[in-house]
Amino acid sequence: MLVLAFDTATPAVTAALHDGARVLAESTTVDARRHGELLVPTIETVLSEAGASLRDVTAVVAGSGPGPYTGLRVGLVTAQALATSLGVPAYGVCTLDALAYGSGLTEPFLVATDARRKEVFWGHYQEMRARLSGPAVDRPQDLPGELPLVGAGARMYAEVFGASRLLDAPEYPHAGALAALAAEQLGEPGVHTVVESGTHPVLGLPHPIYLRRPDARVPSAPKKVSA
Repeated sequence: MLVLAFDTATPAVTAALHDGARVLAESTTVDARRHGELLVPTIETVLSEAGASLRDVTAVVAGSGPGPYTGLRVGLVTAQALATSLGVPAYGVCTLDALAYGSGLTEPFLVATDARRKEVFWGHYQEMRARLSGPAVDRPQDLPGELPLVGAGARMYAEVFGASRLLDAPEYPHAGALAALAAEQLGEPGVHTVVESGTHPVLGLPHPIYLRRPDARVPSAPKKVSA
């Protein structure tokens, strides 16, 4: 097994290689404006550091969001293109699940990322592998109270949540955690069939999770001007 995983659903452009037992290489750059420019070089970096080539990859995994439309599409389109060219399966994993897994927490908590428009994307977790609800998008003040939080969205609205609820955990998803979470699932028999049926609790097809319409709109027809 050699899993190539990456995520572009947040300001972090992150990629990693996992051999089914450990993370071989990982690279992350936080830059909200350069997803398309940074992703391929980041993939090339982790391949080089691991002494591997694309031909060695047996599965491609991409963070499927939720996240801003443009950045999210960069990762998922890349995953689909690579999987097609290599003849290997491609999977999607909720970006919030990768953040939760990377936290290592064994207690109930919330994950929150920036959704812009003074909102957050969030999910409720029993522990790092078990999402109880979400993903959803809401105003920070509408999230369940008292539970501890992780993620950049939590820190962005620390004055709403209360600083005491913020845990010391990664603010952005790291592809090493994404790859490790996916690798745990890919060792199961018949996993691809379950994924295609849409019933797998972690893995999905590489399709974006959109919780609201994109900001861009098709222009409406011009108004008629009467003489």
